[in-house]
Amino acid sequence: MGIKAALPKYEIYSYSSVLGLAMFWAASWIFEVSSSNVNRKTFKTSVKPGYFGRKMDTADFEWMMWFSTYRAHIIFALSGHVLFTKICSMLAPQHRSLVYMVYGVLAVWTSMGWTYITLMLSHCILLYSISLVKIPWLCYVTGLCTLATFRCEPFVSWQAGFVEGDFELRHVLFYGGCGFTIMRCMSFALENCERKDGHYNVLELLKYNFYLPFFYFGPIMTFDKFYAQANKSNLTRKERELWNISLQGLVHLGLIIVVDVFFHFMYILTLPTDMKLLKRLSDWALVGLAYFNLVYDWVKAAVMFGVINTVARLDHLDPPKPPKCITMLYVFSETHFDRGINEWLLKYVYNYLGGKHENVLEELAATLCTYGVTILWLGPCKAVLLWASFNCFGLNFELWTAKFFSLEPFASSEVEMSEAMSRRIRAIFNTFNFWCIVLYNSVALNSLDFAKLVAKRLLLKGFPVTTMVVLFVTYCLVQVIKERERRQALADEPDPFPPNAATSPPTSAAAPAAVQPDAETNKQKAE
Repeated sequence: MGIKAALPKYEIYSYSSVLGLAMFWAASWIFEVSSSNVNRKTFKTSVKPGYFGRKMDTADFEWMMWFSTYRAHIIFALSGHVLFTKICSMLAPQHRSLVYMVYGVLAVWTSMGWTYITLMLSHCILLYSISLVKIPWLCYVTGLCTLATFRCEPFVSWQAGFVEGDFELRHVLFYGGCGFTIMRCMSFALENCERKDGHYNVLELLKYNFYLPFFYFGPIMTFDKFYAQANKSNLTRKERELWNISLQGLVHLGLIIVVDVFFHFMYILTLPTDMKLLKRLSDWALVGLAYFNLVYDWVKAAVMFGVINTVARLDHLDPPKPPKCITMLYVFSETHFDRGINEWLLKYVYNYLGGKHENVLEELAATLCTYGVTILWLGPCKAVLLWASFNCFGLNFELWTAKFFSLEPFASSEVEMSEAMSRRIRAIFNTFNFWCIVLYNSVALNSLDFAKLVAKRLLLKGFPVTTMVVLFVTYCLVQVIKERERRQALADEPDPFPPNAATSPPTSAAAPAAVQPDAETNKQKAE
């Protein structure tokens, strides 16, 4: 049944009302717990004085680093990039990519020293040299081995010794710049292997790698896209494009303020670290805490990448979009928090090995290799290994379920039922899928103990009341998401068939479970 299957309006309004009340109820529990435990001893290291006469949750080092401790340095560097490159782009637009590189090298040299620049250049030259032989598997092996040198001793300590200075941000900038550099160099090498006529110049690799907005924190734009966009000399903008970029920047500024205010009233990052307190929380508070943690992680990624993407759009680039909100996810094929890495993995690993993603064995091999690269990228540890294993299983289970429900008598049964009923049945299966995604990602974002505690409350200790109520609210959420997708599909393709055209019924139906729900054939699977 298609994505455009509609439900009665009163039913959608009922789902929206239930969802809104449930969100407010869960938030009120978390607010009460945060306020009543603000002076708890375990909170002293992460809950510190803020504004409004209240204390603020400062447990997320990355957020505090970006938007509190080093915001002045980051704003100064990005503002200088925008100003410097804009002037040079107006004077010599054909050389703007070279200007980006020069400013990027100077900024990296100023912050990390010339020895760090030398280390990055050595990795670039190594992978460029390997790419000249145009053997893709050799580029893969070299790139992954090089990436591994930043994940295991004694190579990490040896390379970290090349960095000058002892400022607090050095550690973060070192690993960020090195990791993204290797991934960019691999993209360049693989694209160079695909090029039929000659080779790309090594200068193009340096332009690509030392583009400052992407250098330390990403996102990753594959080399073919960057090369095509950065070397355009005809720099024109669409109507109202500058207005949209300015509006995007204001939205991200507003989100930063909203998150900072939010941290003063709900300590969603500190609470999961206190297991003694968590065991005394109500089921609603615990379930809401797991959900809000994932929503916050999406907001953080959207804001961080959004700020960088705003600068990139000012440079006439089209960077990867921010990740899809966790609230909008009910399939494993879209659970990615970095769309740049996701696109990289899709192009060079997942789609390359998985083909059409219809064969079970090919899909299994593709997902195992994709998550293998992801583990190396994130750094092997227990939490990452568990997260990768769970999500890899979920992604494959979606395909296995789709294969199973495409068999008789399930296929014929779905064809015979109405589209609205098919949508309701699919939403029931998607409800279970949604909480699998939440629990699996809680392992990486919080801890295994926190994820286990939430699972026990949801499935065992809270059964049947908490379990059924939470699943019903999640069902309402999935239906609201499907309604939004339905309206978007109608807006994109309002009349796919001419009036009075005869259409033949489908011969088979997809799974009413997790895989590609509502025949969303255009959805790309994520890492």
